[in-house]
Amino acid sequence: MGGTTAMKTLHDLHRPLGSTGLSVSPLGLGTVKLGRDQGVKYPNGFSIPDDFTAGQLLQLARELGINLLDTAPAYGRSEERLGPLLRGQRQDWVIVSKVGEEFDNGLSHFDFSAAHTRRSVERSLQRLETDYLDLLLVHSDGNDLAVLEHSEVYPTLAALKAEGKIRAFGFSGKTVDGGLLALQDGDCAMVTYNLNEQAERPVLDYAAAHRKGILIKKALASGHACLAPGQDPVRASFELIFAHPGVSSAIVGTINPLHLAHNVATAATVIEALGHS
Repeated sequence: MGGTTAMKTLHDLHRPLGSTGLSVSPLGLGTVKLGRDQGVKYPNGFSIPDDFTAGQLLQLARELGINLLDTAPAYGRSEERLGPLLRGQRQDWVIVSKVGEEFDNGLSHFDFSAAHTRRSVERSLQRLETDYLDLLLVHSDGNDLAVLEHSEVYPTLAALKAEGKIRAFGFSGKTVDGGLLALQDGDCAMVTYNLNEQAERPVLDYAAAHRKGILIKKALASGHACLAPGQDPVRASFELIFAHPGVSSAIVGTINPLHLAHNVATAATVIEALGHS
């Protein structure tokens, strides 16, 4: 019955983010579309929603049992918009932001120095109107091993964690070697894993074996997944992702309330089926 699936939520399906002590919904809401519409790889154009519409989307996410929000300095105005939109709700959300990538005038540039890392985190705290971030990820430029081995970003994040400004830290990279190295000293990796791209699966395997957190980016292949006729690409994507025991949560970036509710209902159905199989 269509009426029953519409009511499916993720409230009872939260799971640990590795051994961080954080409990996260199996879907997280990505907020790039709240702040940036330049240089984003989506098949369809979109308009950045106004504050009222964005607030309604966040309220719907909460009602559907989502508690994980993914933002970044490189997402344009996303962080500074979320601050006021989340006033009075801090305890309801697990907030993930990033460091390393800056986006100005349509172009990205990267800085992994200790000074920039500290400045960036302080700025994120100000914009988000909070005194701590639940998780901070390094936004890699693709040279994952160089960033981890030859920059100051990871030791700086470890210090910020010790100071209580971040609760956990990790790495959003592009390579298996980067993901594996990042998990040795970090708490979490954000990994591309979808119907089209599964090269980083060894990072998920490592995380499952070592109780580390995994967030999946591009879970729905940014809307590009191709399947046999009649197959639901969202369901097929989630069946792949949630079958892996290393996965903590998958980030979906929709600003369409119907898509969000469908994603949640589908994820809940898939996770419940996996739990009973």
